[in-house]
Amino acid sequence: MQTSENTSRRDFIKIAAAAGGGLFLGFNWTGTTAVPVVVDPKALAAGSVNFNSYLSIGTDNIITIVSPNPEIGQGIKTAFPMVVAEELDADWKQVKTIQGHLDPSKYERQVTGGSGAVPHSWERLRKAGASARYLLIGAAANRWKVDAATCSTENGKVFHKASGKSLSYGELAEEASKISLPTDVKLKNEKDFKLIGTSVRNVDNHNISTGKPLFGLDFYREGMLFALIQRPKAFGFKLKSVNADEAKAMPGIVDVVTFENSVAVVGKSTWQVKKAKEKLKIEYEKVADLESTSDHNRIFKNLLDSGEATVRRKDGDVEAAFKKAAKVVTAEYQCPFLPHSPLEPMNFFAHVREDGVELVGPTQTPDRAKGEVAKLTGFAPEKITVEITRQGGGFGRRLSADFVIEAAQVSKLMKAPVKVIWTREDDMTGGTYRPAVRYRFQAALDSDGKLIGYKLRGVGMNAGNSTREDNFPSGAVDNLLIDSVDHKSPITTGPWRAPITNFLAYAEQSFLDEVAEAAGKDPIQFRLELLEKAKNAPAGAVKYDVDRTIAVIKLAAEKSNWGNKKGVHQGFSVYFSHRSYVAQVGEVVMEKGKPVLKNVIAAVDCGIVINKSGSLQQVRGGVVDGIGHAMYGNMTFKDGAPDQNNFNGFRLIRMNEIPEVDVHFVDNGISPTGLGEPALPPAGAAAANAFYKATKKRLRNQPFIEDDAFKGIS
Repeated sequence: MQTSENTSRRDFIKIAAAAGGGLFLGFNWTGTTAVPVVVDPKALAAGSVNFNSYLSIGTDNIITIVSPNPEIGQGIKTAFPMVVAEELDADWKQVKTIQGHLDPSKYERQVTGGSGAVPHSWERLRKAGASARYLLIGAAANRWKVDAATCSTENGKVFHKASGKSLSYGELAEEASKISLPTDVKLKNEKDFKLIGTSVRNVDNHNISTGKPLFGLDFYREGMLFALIQRPKAFGFKLKSVNADEAKAMPGIVDVVTFENSVAVVGKSTWQVKKAKEKLKIEYEKVADLESTSDHNRIFKNLLDSGEATVRRKDGDVEAAFKKAAKVVTAEYQCPFLPHSPLEPMNFFAHVREDGVELVGPTQTPDRAKGEVAKLTGFAPEKITVEITRQGGGFGRRLSADFVIEAAQVSKLMKAPVKVIWTREDDMTGGTYRPAVRYRFQAALDSDGKLIGYKLRGVGMNAGNSTREDNFPSGAVDNLLIDSVDHKSPITTGPWRAPITNFLAYAEQSFLDEVAEAAGKDPIQFRLELLEKAKNAPAGAVKYDVDRTIAVIKLAAEKSNWGNKKGVHQGFSVYFSHRSYVAQVGEVVMEKGKPVLKNVIAAVDCGIVINKSGSLQQVRGGVVDGIGHAMYGNMTFKDGAPDQNNFNGFRLIRMNEIPEVDVHFVDNGISPTGLGEPALPPAGAAAANAFYKATKKRLRNQPFIEDDAFKGIS
């Protein structure tokens, strides 16, 4: 397997031409059709052939595919070519993948977010590989003068078993390019997959481990300037005045410029501008409330008791159900704001020229970056190019375009190519956090322990709808009310890995454990009974797959030997998000009188697993991310300013605190669904419910280490 970084359409044509001819297949990302392109380097170079993506097979047997979606560590740059190679019956060692640039005219949904890249592209990729295979078999059959149905493919070759003949794809590529392709091609039966479902190393592993310049921070352009930006140190301030005389006089500084609410120090090296930034003398003025964490706690309480909520879903007669309840269970759960903390801080390169704009860097939404810069500069979108680098994590932070806009703004003011870099302190205090949220749950039980009523109110800080009203147990309870209230805070928020569900799942699944205990039922059996109700006598719409939910629950119970491990305290959680279903069992043991999370068993239904290695990494990483932030992650505020600005104050999970994660995939043959996020939401509750089993103390607030109940047991 070979890789090439950041290759444009023109570069692709050069690569293809250098291969000495072959088969070029244009396949449409907005549909599922594929069109063979006759090899004519002059025509290709002239741009007379219009197709949407590129699959080429050179006479040297190299198969090249452009991967259009941003790679942020989720493994898409490996998974995409694996799908094509599977249908093509390619020799994986001969497959080469190229990172594509932004091109909305050729690619649809050129985004990394919402765990949606593979579900969107699955059939398109398969048809691309199957189409090329069809043409190659046709070329071989024509040369041998045999029926194509008597030919087979394997490992980059076409075989005719009866005669013992074989030809490599490279030998057939040019002839294949001249064959007409039918409107539809037959795809493999999933049971015949040979590459999909195996463990394949990430295609960038070698380049990453040997320090090749893949990431945005690695990008360098001769003659470019570097910029660091001072933003307001508290949310609710705006820029009043700037004295930059001392900063401008420092070595290597080219200029200090202001725009909107920011001051940019621009110079010839990162270190020089960092030291000069420290010399800025800036005055701010208050334009909004300077909120503290104590204010947020008060606001949460007031809004939970307020009647000014937006109803998200209402089934049955909720008030009547609670009036006749034999028992009512009530609990509240709260989480703090959280930064995204990717290993690579925000950065971007921009060159605003007289004739257009060049953008280069790590973004999850390159089209949004282009659109925002078009608004800023007044250039038509077609005058703006976006080159996508590999990204050192994103977790939703790079869905925003603020750092791209900054780079373009500074370049425009400086009339020069500029790279804006955020320090770790900038990254942690610069906003766009996970929203802080508080939930109040109420459950009504009858005398038999049956759940007859359910209420959920969510209050968020710039969270929008802080609920997911159609998720379980909706559809399983006859009388249900889900509503939400949103507080508009000057503290900026945005998507954070598994938006909303990253905490909602913890709160909901912890609460259901409390309700199961009040009903006198096993936590797993309690959920299964609710799911049977949703399946056989649903209350309103059921917008999740009941059978898939039941399947992961039963698999997790089986693999964890639920309830049968002596000295092991088990907690359960299950959640549906981003089209996938994940059940988890946390296992806590007591060591020297303290509870320690030792293991997590995860059962995952994400449909067909493309790359087992990458999929295991996604699930294990999601579990560790979910537990780590539930246990330790906390961002607090004083007068609008974050109290934490680096990892010495913002606690992350440590290596010796990470539990073993045992992963089991459901094999059901369903087309792939999301996997970048679904393992995170249920993780916190699996741990919290296990801690409860061990200590009989409920953890209702994150981070756990700040919860009074946990302080008494840790």
